[in-house]
Amino acid sequence: MSVEVSGVEFEQPVLLASGILGSTGASLNRALRSGAGGVVTKSVGPHERTGHPGPNVFVDDSDEYALNAVGLSNPSTAFADEVEKVEGPTVVSVFGGTADEFAEVARNFEPYADAFELNVSCPHAEGYGVDIGADPDLTQDVTAAVADAVDRPVWVKMTPDVTDVTRIGVAAQEGGADAVVATNTLSALAIDVESGRPILGNVHGGMSGSALKPVAVRCVYDLYEALDIPIVGVGGVSSAEDAVEYMLAGARAVEVGTAVRDAVGVLGEIAQGVEEYKRRKSLSHDELVGRAHELAPEGGEE
Repeated sequence: MSVEVSGVEFEQPVLLASGILGSTGASLNRALRSGAGGVVTKSVGPHERTGHPGPNVFVDDSDEYALNAVGLSNPSTAFADEVEKVEGPTVVSVFGGTADEFAEVARNFEPYADAFELNVSCPHAEGYGVDIGADPDLTQDVTAAVADAVDRPVWVKMTPDVTDVTRIGVAAQEGGADAVVATNTLSALAIDVESGRPILGNVHGGMSGSALKPVAVRCVYDLYEALDIPIVGVGGVSSAEDAVEYMLAGARAVEVGTAVRDAVGVLGEIAQGVEEYKRRKSLSHDELVGRAHELAPEGGEE
């Protein structure tokens, strides 16, 4: 079941996504014990942040999507005390307002990281995230700064809030990215019809869950056509079928976020289901990744 992504070996290709159970060493180890092949920490930045006022999370009655606007709350360098407790492959998610800040945070956490995930795609923190990741030049600069600052693989987390995700992916690759992660949440908003007010304290938030999956799968598919580096898929993965769909599109591994809120054991269940699919189809992992491109009909443009 093991899979390698940018030189990091994971026991299986289903990872815990950033922001979910990622705030303490104990919760990250819980995800590993529950079957995650590796974990991605909550995003950590150059300065302590309290984040946005509540409500921070809203789950729709249909259970098709969730919105969050946490606002990149984090304890900054003090978080190292938690990350060093993690007992498995650890991808440290970092953010900053400038290329130098990204590099500074990465240097601080290098002793505890097997790889870094650059959060240039958070849709609800002004001056951070998507304000950088929607611009190819800024994305390339940030990626290059971190790649030069640390001796660890650098993953760049893509935003779906762009007209052409491949432009951002190519910029990340040219900046020295070892992999890209597609995608972060999609900018969204919900209003309570009784009060007439936006539900989230920050008004805008990021949409995750199954409603995001077709958008993120499309991003993975397009990035696979454009890039030479591995892709990690994320967004709405709650079953083995979801994970396999991402892999067929071109993802070498997947991250699971929103689905973990119901039962952390879903991580191991998804991984086992992927293995069963490969056995049933007599496919190796390398044969599975990107297979949809071989089988696609002629003419896949809109």
